[in-house]
Amino acid sequence: MRKTKKIVVIALLVSLGLVLHLVEGFFPLTAIVPGAKLGLANIVSVIAISLFGFTSAFQVVIFRVILGSLLAGTFMTINFYLSFSGAVFSFLMMYFSYKIFKDKFSLIGISIIGAVSHNTAQIAAAYLIISNQGIFYYLPFLTLLALPTGFSVGLVSYFTLDYLPLSLTRR
Repeated sequence: MRKTKKIVVIALLVSLGLVLHLVEGFFPLTAIVPGAKLGLANIVSVIAISLFGFTSAFQVVIFRVILGSLLAGTFMTINFYLSFSGAVFSFLMMYFSYKIFKDKFSLIGISIIGAVSHNTAQIAAAYLIISNQGIFYYLPFLTLLALPTGFSVGLVSYFTLDYLPLSLTRR
């Protein structure tokens, strides 16, 4: 893929991630499990991992989180640190799962790994901030919610990649 085309696709993925982040705010999952989200912006992360190497996909994740927090007014707050830690850890887990176990896990499995990893990192970061071990009792509830949301994100990512032009995909 030519450099200009790659930059444009990365910018489009970051923009799509921001839109999905904003749309996600319309779904009140916090009534079921406080702080829980669908993880729609993770669709972009899974697609970026499939399309690009480590560096470009990581850029998409970092730009999405930073710009999303700037738009939401949460930059450098506790919400930002929780989101950033979850995004980075889940990206690393998804990327290495994709690279190492590509023939064993589908994009759905990789997305579920990312959803569970995201929640685990957020709980660990919250523990570092509040120093209360009771926060870990919350992890099973988030994990139960991560299974269907991770499945859905992986499914959407899989079908989205199938409809992208062949010039973009490397599958």
